[in-house]
This record gives sequence, structure tokens and C-alpha cells, in this order.
Amino acid sequence: MEVTKGILLLSGGIDSPVAGNMMLDRDLDLILLHMDNRPFTDDREFGKVKRLASRLSELAGRPLPFYVAKHGLLAQAPTAKSTDSHYHCILCRRTMLRVAERLAKQEGASFIVTGESMGQVASQTLRNLGVEENVVSIPILRPLVGLDKTEIIDRGREFDTFDISISPGLCCTIVPEKPSTMAKLAKIEEEEAKIDVPGMIDSLMDSLEIMPLE
Repeated sequence: MEVTKGILLLSGGIDSPVAGNMMLDRDLDLILLHMDNRPFTDDREFGKVKRLASRLSELAGRPLPFYVAKHGLLAQAPTAKSTDSHYHCILCRRTMLRVAERLAKQEGASFIVTGESMGQVASQTLRNLGVEENVVSIPILRPLVGLDKTEIIDRGREFDTFDISISPGLCCTIVPEKPSTMAKLAKIEEEEAKIDVPGMIDSLMDSLEIMPLE
């Protein structure tokens, strides 16, 4: 059977490693991409991601390529400086998806995998998901989209990723106090016009490093 390859957006949280393993269970091949949010997270959070990448490789039975981009320095900081904070999470997700698609084209992958589930956080309302995925032309697979948090946690325990995900680490400190839950595409594009999006994506791609697995 032909193996289909995708880009997993991997964070240090509970959801994305569960989503990744669900795809591995379906004989799909994965390339791991972490958008490193330091200095808006810390080294402990980055350490969690490295351990999760190693655990997913164990579950896959083979080393998975593990890329890291300097998202906090090159995208989050200039975006926060120049745009309306209410839309920051949506702008952040659009940036991540753009980088994931560029990496997919570079690596011969045909889809993106995320750990999103419907309505769990502000960026994951139905309206916002539609605005976010507007920037890419390849499919986005969301295996957790219909699961509640309890079901996701149970699967994380089953896959031995949950304890890593809940270990100490600094969550994103740049999340707005009142994020938009019903963003309109025209408004998001207006906000993106305030920053050099193509240049930002080029810089993020240039920053990509393949990290060794622990």
C-alpha cells in the first residue's frame, strides 16, 4: 500500500501528539513541525516537545523528521507589535499553516495534521477554523475534531504522551485577554496587510532546523 505523508503541527500540549498517533495508526507517514514560541514560552515547554517527538517516533517504529521554526522571534513578536491583539491567535494559526504548507511542498507531503477540536479554544470555533485554513491549498486533517477533552486525555494516556504533555512548562504568554471567536476573513486580511507576511514566512522557512530526537 502506498504511504501518504503529512506535516504534523506538534506543540507541547495534550492534543497534537494524540492527533499524530491517530494518523500513524492509519499507516500515514508524518513529518513533525514545531513552531517554537520562545521567548513567549520557555525551555521547559520546548523540552516537552522534544520528548513528544521522540515518543511519536517510538510509536511509529521509526525516526520521524523533526523540524523547528523560530516562530516566537520571527512571527509572534512582529505580529503582536503591529496588529490588533483580538485577532492574534487567528493570525498565529494562519502563519503556522503557511509554513506547514511550504514544508509539505519541500518534503513531498500532501496534507497537514493538527490537534484542533471544535470549539475547545477561541481559534477553534467553526468560523475561525474556516478563516485560518483559507491560506493553504492542501487538505488539513483534524482527527480530534469531534472528540471532547476527556476522550483526548484518555487517548493520550493510552499512547503514553499525556504525562509528557502535562509536565511543567510555560504556556504561551502572548495570548490576548479577549480573543476573537467570530473573525471575518476581510478583517484578518486587513490586519495581515499591516505586516510583511511573505517576508515573515520566508524568514521562518530559513530558520527551520532538523532537530535530533532524544
